[in-house]
Amino acid sequence: MNPQFGNGVPLIFDDLGPRDGAPVILIHGHPFNRTMWAPQTAALTAAGYRVITPDLRGYGESPVVPGAALLADLADDLAGLLAGLGIEHAVVGGVSMGGRIAMEVRLRHPGLVRALVLCDTSPVPETPDGAKLRRETAERLIAEGMRPYAEEVIDKMLAAYNVSAMPETAARVGAMMCATDPEGAAAALRGRAERPDYRPVLGESAEPCLVLVGADDVYTPVAQAEALHALLPHAVLTVIEGAGHLPGMEQPEASNKALLDFLAGL
Repeated sequence: MNPQFGNGVPLIFDDLGPRDGAPVILIHGHPFNRTMWAPQTAALTAAGYRVITPDLRGYGESPVVPGAALLADLADDLAGLLAGLGIEHAVVGGVSMGGRIAMEVRLRHPGLVRALVLCDTSPVPETPDGAKLRRETAERLIAEGMRPYAEEVIDKMLAAYNVSAMPETAARVGAMMCATDPEGAAAALRGRAERPDYRPVLGESAEPCLVLVGADDVYTPVAQAEALHALLPHAVLTVIEGAGHLPGMEQPEASNKALLDFLAGL
């Protein structure tokens, strides 16, 4: 599908499961695409949920918009997508950057959010050093392409032991990263360099939230997930053993169980 949004960016997305099922939108991380959610989509649709998985602007099959893609832009894209589908209330979930976009949706479009699913992500604002690194990485991707970066971070995206123990998963993750348009990835990195502080809005949220994290995530360690869990008034925390930054891909059965158990309680 290819709808036009209010802000003029048409996104490619999958809309699967029964149309009368409770809607769940899942937001991929950087530098991935909507196919990373295949295990979750299969489990949720089998359980009767309607699952929407978009490719964010600049990723997957969605168009690249050069420059800087602020998290606010990405959140507004998704709000436009849901409006175009006639969905007024949804569970909004995401991993890593996708989790921060979910927080931005909650900030900018609170009426859309029935519940949050925040996977391997953090609500804290970007630091000056972090912003500098993101801008430098953006320029590096433009100059070098995606492959050197993908090879450098694969053992952080997955738990290092899973790179060798799960060669098919590692190959799939690497292929997604290498297939991403460098200009699209760079735009999102520039936008993330301006990431705000989501702690105030989350601390006041009334929605249920699932905080999920891989036990061996080096980007957003368990301690950060525990701090996020403590911040949220109505949250549950699930730590997925045998996983790093992408537990939904590394340990799909355990991740799916946590997600389905959470959704069943809404």
